[in-house]
Amino acid sequence: MPRKTRTLVFVHGSGDSARAWEPLVARLAEYECVALDLPGHGALLDRPGPADMGVDDYAAAVHAELARRNLSDVVLAGHSLGSAIALRMALDYPSRVGRLILIGAGARLRVLPALLEEARAAPATASEKLTRLAFASANEHRAPTQIATMPPVAPGMLYRDLSACDRFDMMDDLGRVGQDTLVVVGEDDRLTPPKYAAYLRNHLADAQLVVVPGAGHLVMLEAPDAVAAAIKRWLAASA
Repeated sequence: MPRKTRTLVFVHGSGDSARAWEPLVARLAEYECVALDLPGHGALLDRPGPADMGVDDYAAAVHAELARRNLSDVVLAGHSLGSAIALRMALDYPSRVGRLILIGAGARLRVLPALLEEARAAPATASEKLTRLAFASANEHRAPTQIATMPPVAPGMLYRDLSACDRFDMMDDLGRVGQDTLVVVGEDDRLTPPKYAAYLRNHLADAQLVVVPGAGHLVMLEAPDAVAAAIKRWLAASA
């Protein structure tokens, strides 16, 4: 039988990797933390999987990895695409997901058609544009360093990721998500604005919302101290 655990499992967003969680995980040293790479990303660069994967497919891949590690009842944290995967897993694999942390999230994650086409035709350009938008305007000067240090992804991954986001829609299913949920959003998030987070808070059965001042979509990189503190408070409140 899978063992019960208070492990925190982190799932990254589009075109990213497990490295996106390093600043946050470093501030959660008292917990067992596992940051996963999605197929075709980071450590799984050479294992991209099918050319077309939706959120359901990514959720199945994460579930398989949790089963391989014998992990159940985890605190599942997802950013952007990762938040969609986390929500899907909460419904499809409830024994694996004890609680949810949704960062830069939404019940839908529609992508501008022009950006989606650019991700298909010119992924490097699209990735740079997306990374700049992912920082709050005041923090956009940090984008070049982030772009330069991001690990490569397998060909076609950014387009596949954004296509998965664009097709994702759980607006009619949120009421069936029973796990306690922490929703975190940057006050200046330009990709999944705070109104998306408020919608989640209002439509999930048991959700708490934290808005982080001065941060954008990459809130866990821009303000890791604030995000770690919010997670610790939330976990402690129901320990």
